[in-house]
Amino acid sequence: MNTRHVPTAWAIALLLASGIAGAQQRPVPVVVDDASLLSQRLQALDADMNLAGVAAYERLRAQQAVQALSVARSQQRADALALAERRVEIAETASRTALDQREIERLDRTRSELLLEATRQEAARARAEAERLRLEARMQAEETQRLREAAEAEALARQEAEDLIDSVGGAEAERLRAARAREAELARQEAELLRQQERSKSRDPR
Repeated sequence: MNTRHVPTAWAIALLLASGIAGAQQRPVPVVVDDASLLSQRLQALDADMNLAGVAAYERLRAQQAVQALSVARSQQRADALALAERRVEIAETASRTALDQREIERLDRTRSELLLEATRQEAARARAEAERLRLEARMQAEETQRLREAAEAEALARQEAEDLIDSVGGAEAERLRAARAREAELARQEAELLRQQERSKSRDPR
């Protein structure tokens, strides 16, 4: 054996050993295939509690497409990948759309509730205003009735006073007429007595 080649052999062995050790120390890159990435996107949809129960059909079809991708043969993999990506995108879009629709419906319900409450308040204000006007009208009617009754009472009292004055005046006039008639009768009687005295004197020659 040629001893001149020994150092060289040892050197080669050391280099190989150091290369193998270095290769063992370097991290091995983790290869994630397309099916795993698409599955993770679907899992993210399932983990979102806000999306619970929405776009169930689209998510099921996407899950089926991802499963088909994971078992597809090499010559079918490109088509399977395109289909799985498309259905995952559809599932994500449908989920976001459903979530947006939920929010729109919630806002619509809130708006309807606010409008209903506003309508109730407006109706309450209208009823209060109608009640106020009714009370005012009633008070005005009562005041009008009171004034009418007062006017009627005043007119009745005036008429009674006038009737009393007329009755008193009638009695006084009747007494005046009676007094005048008595005066006339006394005058007539006095005149008759005077005539009788004159006749008596004319018959007596003395």
